[in-house]
Amino acid sequence: MANTQSAKKRVRASLRKRDRNRSTRSAVKTLVSRARRPALPEAASLTSEEVRRAISALDKAAEKGVLHANNASRRKARLMSALAKLSADRPAPANASTKTAAPAAAGVRKPAAKPAKTKA
Repeated sequence: MANTQSAKKRVRASLRKRDRNRSTRSAVKTLVSRARRPALPEAASLTSEEVRRAISALDKAAEKGVLHANNASRRKARLMSALAKLSADRPAPANASTKTAAPAAAGVRKPAAKPAKTKA
């Protein structure tokens, strides 16, 4: 048991920090498990949204010192690789159109840059 007054105060402070860190760590674990949960095919956008939330929570926990920065980075990398693997396996929805894919598919190119005017 702590004898000095300052040691007793440190014990009280560490208990407060422990409770706060446990709740943050639990919230991070919940968000990561939700993001890793296999999503239904029609909820593809929900999966990326859950991953974004989990990554944000991991960053905040690492910033506060609840998690080590490398631990958070490793978890984020694993989440992103799982998301990439999931999106590669799943075909793109038929109604989804991207701005970059449409002109390239139609064979439309940007006009060439005009030559700079020179003074004679």
